[in-house]
Amino acid sequence: MYSKEEKLSLLSEMIQFAKVDKEFKEQEYDFIVAVGLQLGITKEEINGLVKNRAEKKNLQPESQRILQFHRLILLMNIDQETSSSEIDDIKEIGLQMGLRPEAIDSVLKEMHNYPNKVIPPKELLAIFTRFYN
Repeated sequence: MYSKEEKLSLLSEMIQFAKVDKEFKEQEYDFIVAVGLQLGITKEEINGLVKNRAEKKNLQPESQRILQFHRLILLMNIDQETSSSEIDDIKEIGLQMGLRPEAIDSVLKEMHNYPNKVIPPKELLAIFTRFYN
């Protein structure tokens, strides 16, 4: 599914996003480690990414970009504190991924309708499908 370079890029992007509010919280780190372990990346490799970014890789197909956007939404809401800089940053990341602005805005609005702002994957896909058809 993902090459090693893509996995490192995904995690590096998550780390940089977690640092956008100038504070890299333990909950965020733990979440990134959990995602990394699911992807077959060691904690030591993740620690290396905290210090040095991995080269940015663009994901193909679009379903992988949507999945990464969902991970970033989960990461943003892990501490239940969402800053305007996080919102601006996640919108910019979504646009750079080539996701539709309307879908991004809709996801950011809809997440408030779910416990802990955790939008279910099925609903996330429904939103993106609505804007791509």
